[in-house]
Amino acid sequence: MDEIKVREARFDEPAVQRLITEAMAELSRRYGGTGDDTPVAATDFAPPTGAFVVAYTGSAAGSDEVLLGCAGWRAHGDDAELKRMFTVPTARGRGVARRVLTAIEESARDRGCKRVILETGDKQPEAIALYLKCGYERIEDFGYYAGEEGVLSFARIL
Repeated sequence: MDEIKVREARFDEPAVQRLITEAMAELSRRYGGTGDDTPVAATDFAPPTGAFVVAYTGSAAGSDEVLLGCAGWRAHGDDAELKRMFTVPTARGRGVARRVLTAIEESARDRGCKRVILETGDKQPEAIALYLKCGYERIEDFGYYAGEEGVLSFARIL
């Protein structure tokens, strides 16, 4: 089994956008519609007020690089808001999501954020289990889907 590595990436990289398309398709299967209508721009994840990371095997940005997962954070007041967390189905159960989440938390902490916050939905039990296992706690709903049925918001102090 190839070693899983994590690197920062640009949200608008073509390979990243293919991964995001796959993530949105999965959300659409679970929730209907587009899957997530939250406005997101590539600039949201640009340092110093954000970052985007990918997990991969192979050599970074090389012809043999295979993306396994991703996530980004963007500034939300003094917090880092986690967005677009996704692991490809064939890589699930290999620790990809935990590695990506750790990288996001380290990046946010390094840039002065004290907390990571996120919105997820009740049709993503795997994500909810990961967040709880990693020390995230329920908070008042916020963001684009605040007040919608099935929305769950979480936070973790860094």
